[in-house]
Amino acid sequence: MLWVDKYRPKTLDKVTVHDQVAQNLRKLVSEQDCPHLLFYGPSGSGKKTLILALIKQMFGAGSEKVKMENKTWKIDDRYVVQEVIKEMAKNRPIDAKGKRAFKVLVLNEVDKLSREAQHSLRRTMEKYSASCRLILCCNSSSKVTEAVRSRCLNVRVNAPSEDQIIQVLEFIGKKENLQLPAGFAARIAAHSNRNLRRAILFFETCKVQQYPFTSNQVAPPLDWEQYVSEISTDILTEQSPKRLYAVRQKFYELLVNCIPPESILKKLLAELLKKLDADLKHEICHWAAHYEHKMRLGSKAIFHLEAFVAKFMSIYKEFLVASFG
Repeated sequence: MLWVDKYRPKTLDKVTVHDQVAQNLRKLVSEQDCPHLLFYGPSGSGKKTLILALIKQMFGAGSEKVKMENKTWKIDDRYVVQEVIKEMAKNRPIDAKGKRAFKVLVLNEVDKLSREAQHSLRRTMEKYSASCRLILCCNSSSKVTEAVRSRCLNVRVNAPSEDQIIQVLEFIGKKENLQLPAGFAARIAAHSNRNLRRAILFFETCKVQQYPFTSNQVAPPLDWEQYVSEISTDILTEQSPKRLYAVRQKFYELLVNCIPPESILKKLLAELLKKLDADLKHEICHWAAHYEHKMRLGSKAIFHLEAFVAKFMSIYKEFLVASFG
């Protein structure tokens, strides 16, 4: 079992990184009823950990009967939303003692649902509120309609601080009987960009690659990040339709492996900026922001990723011709 799962707090009283949020959730569970909930915050901040611990707090051992399904939203995701909730509402609550007269349905990545699907979600929430409670989870609440947000208790889950990440890594190290050199956990925390899940994965990868740890050991990049770094090198090396086509195939591979398109674009921009002349950086940042905005509004991320690369190639080639032509 990966450490990120092995050391995930199973109950709210074991949560340390978001202890105040966990305390508020414990108070909520102690009440007779519970509203729909919307957990939002950056990736790797601990939203799903809190949700699973909350469900365990609500239903005790009965939560182990939870049914987990991964459903891909189709073009008409309104139908999916309606049918999933309707199916859930028909079933009996999982609390055998009858203390909870409702079932809980967790919907992840609701910020990626279309506006039409979110309107459908709002209507369905109202229709089945007597028998179902929804726990919604997303990275950005701004992409969730006001109609849905206003029907939920909103729970903000902030990215953990580097000090909090260090404490978690040191805790895991102690449990695994590992000796950590001075500053080792701090370097991993700094490299994680305040993503706790990523930090723990880095930590375990370091252990697999080399133990005992060395004082100058470096946390390796995640596979997809290394792949994006290679894409940036491809783009800088050659600007041509043939190279653009090859980059498109690599984008497809990343997207098929569920790497968020916004993360791909941000990482690609960061890698390009490392190697660009200062005169170009402002213009490239402008176009990255432009295509990120279009990507959020559109439905085909690959089009906007490819458009950004094409724009970059055009600008960079003109710069090279002007500089060395």
